[in-house]
Amino acid sequence: MIRRLWHGWAAGADADAYERLLLDEVLPGIAARNLPGLRGLEAWRRAEKGGEVEFLTVMSFDDMRAVAAFTGGDPEASVVPERARALLSRFDERSAHYGLIGTAPAVTP
Repeated sequence: MIRRLWHGWAAGADADAYERLLLDEVLPGIAARNLPGLRGLEAWRRAEKGGEVEFLTVMSFDDMRAVAAFTGGDPEASVVPERARALLSRFDERSAHYGLIGTAPAVTP
């Protein structure tokens, strides 16, 4: 299992618009591609100091071949639609990938 992490930052005034674009178009558009080996998509949001809002996307893939299929070749390349670029003040040009090495069950009190 591979986790692909990518960060983008939006100015406070653009953050809600970017969130709507991400949730209403970008993530559903990726899911609609029915990519073999894509196991999940998550979006996270965090307020930053200095008026920017940080967004994190976490994608789960079976392997790096599936990641390369998503990006069109280079597995580390960012995939940022033009409409998203217009709302972001900056973003990761390269995504980070982590391979799963172990799990543990959650303990509930």
